[in-house]
Amino acid sequence: MTSWQVKLPEGEIWPAKQYLRQVLGISGTIWKRIKHSGTFTHNGVPANATRTQVKNGDTIAYDILRPSDIEPEDLPLDIRYEDDFLVIVNKPAGQLVHPTTKEAHGTLGNALLAWYARHGEHHAFHPVHRLDRDTSGLVLIAKEPQVQYQLTTGRDGKKAFTREYLALIEGTLTPASGLIDAPIARALPSIILRKVAPPPAGKEARTHYETVRTNGKLSLLHLMLDTGRTHQIRVHLAHLGHPLLGDDLYGGSCTLLARQALHAWRLSFRHPMTHEFVVVTAPLPSDMQRIAADF
Repeated sequence: MTSWQVKLPEGEIWPAKQYLRQVLGISGTIWKRIKHSGTFTHNGVPANATRTQVKNGDTIAYDILRPSDIEPEDLPLDIRYEDDFLVIVNKPAGQLVHPTTKEAHGTLGNALLAWYARHGEHHAFHPVHRLDRDTSGLVLIAKEPQVQYQLTTGRDGKKAFTREYLALIEGTLTPASGLIDAPIARALPSIILRKVAPPPAGKEARTHYETVRTNGKLSLLHLMLDTGRTHQIRVHLAHLGHPLLGDDLYGGSCTLLARQALHAWRLSFRHPMTHEFVVVTAPLPSDMQRIAADF
């Protein structure tokens, strides 16, 4: 059961729906689930969600959990941040974020559901974004669907969170820093590959990059995304002729590394519930550290 204490100016009375949509930021889909679940309570008393009026200090609660088809598994988890609303996990390379029909076990979703169970929490799996299997680093997961909704859509048309990456490439980029503004489309007939292509097939994609250090043969880059297209960093760097080390899908050499050298090292965002500014980081993993230490 999810419970909230209403915070409104003294003397104001709002319909519960208005408070849930405008203040808590729930989606229309979630509102329908609350309305029809039969679990909505007002100050501890079962109530009709559509007819309820709320004021400052009231408590409203509801239960919209659906049975999860993800099986909890006791797997290692590197949790970098957790509160009542969010979890941020440092995912290792080689792990899927979400189970698939072909691979239902060993994923971040399996591990996190087991973590919830061990700590007496009851949440479904609500990833706000995903990483490729072989990309390591920070993944933001909401504990409640309305929190996921706010972080996915943002508020007032603004991006809800900022993702920053570290990457290893062969060679040196010229200029040393800049913006890659190149639309990305599917590389048909493949359902996996992407490519730079003009509109309308190509969708807007922008990646900021900065060279952290280089020895001429290898470079460590800091990258920040304005958009979140599939394989965006991988495609953009390959387009410049400098694919990620280990990214054989886009022409990268696997001599030094057997997976794409990409790590999601920093997440920053305005917390959707507490409104505090949150910054979380995860250190470069050992396989990338080993290479970067040589230059």
